[in-house]
Amino acid sequence: QVQLVESGGGLVQAGGSLRLSCAASGRTFSTYTMGWFRQAPGKEREFVAAISWSGGSAYYADSVKGRFTISRDNAKNTVYLQMNSLKPEDTAVYYCAAGFDPRQIATDSEYNYWGQGTQVTVSS
Repeated sequence: QVQLVESGGGLVQAGGSLRLSCAASGRTFSTYTMGWFRQAPGKEREFVAAISWSGGSAYYADSVKGRFTISRDNAKNTVYLQMNSLKPEDTAVYYCAAGFDPRQIATDSEYNYWGQGTQVTVSS
């Protein structure tokens, strides 16, 4: 039903910014809660941020709150993750995910569709 493709990753200095994009295809994009997860080497995939289908509610992991902003543009079938004040510990592969009414928004098994991931590397 939904296909997701991330872009915008790359190499950035600590304190810098990046904006990730997730382009979605499928006629039911606006129905889904959208989330961002990340996975660093040797670690489990962890929740980063999520946004409701209407864009009216957003949720963030404590580790990124105040630095990252999630948004969506349903007309463009795109969700974004604006990342500011980046730290080396933000280095990871970032994944876009879509879920239909997830009951636990920070749990990756609640999401139905996943992108291929995009690498973010923060250097000091």
